[in-house]
Amino acid sequence: MSELRYAIIGAGPSGLSAARALQKAGIEFDGYEASRGVGGLWDIDNPRSTMYESAHLISSRTTTEFSEFPMDTAADYPSHRTLIRYFRDFADRFGLTDRFRFETKVTAVEKTDDGGWMLRADGPAGSTEHRYDGVILANGTLAEPNIPDFRGEFSGELLHTSAYKSASQLAGKRVLIIGAGNSGCDIAVDAVHHAASVDMSVRRGYYFVPRYLFGRPSDTLNQGKPLPAPIKQFVDKRVLRAFTGDPVRFGFPRPDYKIYESHPIVNTLILNHLGQGDLGIRPDIDRFDGRTVHFHDGSSGEYDMVLLATGYTLDYPFVAREELNWTGWSPKLFLNVFPPSFNGLYVMGMIEASGIGWQGRYEQAELIAAYLTALERRPERAAEFRARATGRPWPDLTGGYKYLGLERMSYYVNKDAYRRAVRDATAGLHGDAPSGAPGRGIRSRRRSARKVSA
Repeated sequence: MSELRYAIIGAGPSGLSAARALQKAGIEFDGYEASRGVGGLWDIDNPRSTMYESAHLISSRTTTEFSEFPMDTAADYPSHRTLIRYFRDFADRFGLTDRFRFETKVTAVEKTDDGGWMLRADGPAGSTEHRYDGVILANGTLAEPNIPDFRGEFSGELLHTSAYKSASQLAGKRVLIIGAGNSGCDIAVDAVHHAASVDMSVRRGYYFVPRYLFGRPSDTLNQGKPLPAPIKQFVDKRVLRAFTGDPVRFGFPRPDYKIYESHPIVNTLILNHLGQGDLGIRPDIDRFDGRTVHFHDGSSGEYDMVLLATGYTLDYPFVAREELNWTGWSPKLFLNVFPPSFNGLYVMGMIEASGIGWQGRYEQAELIAAYLTALERRPERAAEFRARATGRPWPDLTGGYKYLGLERMSYYVNKDAYRRAVRDATAGLHGDAPSGAPGRGIRSRRRSARKVSA
């Protein structure tokens, strides 16, 4: 490769994926990480981490790990302590740790007159700026809390789950958890052992997936050819009903969508505790009034703490939104990676999908590396790739599922459809597919440093 150089922002799983893929392709890069080391949110001591003491993987080890670096544990659902060690070992094994500048926060990424990007950062040595030929944004999707607006004012303790670390924060308190996503349900299970009382306020119904089915991690079943969406929805709904019962009888609303059209909850302990009377389900919030919370059904309750399990918003604060083709809730990117302007910015990890794992993110990084290699060595292949990406319609990444129109679902993909599309695009850039012919994953559905100063 030539002297072209790229920057990677973030040293979590997505940033490490990008670093490893560029390393293997012989592409020069510098990494930037605001925290003290690799691991991203999995490092509970990282000031930006949203991790909590009881956190474990919600996908199983073998469907989540990097293929070339299996986890050194027999646990099916390892804890965050095991995972931060895993990422550190991964980075050290492949010589990636020294490629990152730690405790260095990127403050701006701006275009240069020659088509590159100027990156400005604050680190131990003060403010620096460096010019790069492209920048890979891998700073994660789960760091900026989504804080809804509520009528009235709550006079007790109000905090987002991003500030939750330990069940000791809940001890002896009357707790209301707003939202029943995976983090909200995890924390509710913590809370029943420490809080004076626990309620959950929910707006919609959920599907609950047990971690084990037939004695195996549930996401390791049916790992061959995926079933068509309608068949899988029909079968899995009935299998789950047999194993978990109907969540409606525990107080949850009936879902107004089909299974897998929103991310399922991988936690059936919450149903056990509901069955034991350890916590209660309440409807959506109407308003706050001191320590009284009024609900939409006219009921109310008194609480000492309201915990917002309301998710996160995408946040790329160092780059102008128009550079990322930001439309509505999220950037609209080809294969969730490439701005259609092909301006030299690339986004890693802006995918949510049940079971896609870190290997799925690494395949994203391989695609970026293949494109950057083609830019230098086979520009005609890079041009063909851009022509497909700037055309319409784009590939269907839903796998036939009709995802809910929610902010957190705006960059959701089906893992099988997505990985197939990415692999085929990468093969095309390598010349492994007929010239000018998109692979089967590109089929579409017609539907609505060089250093400047230091």
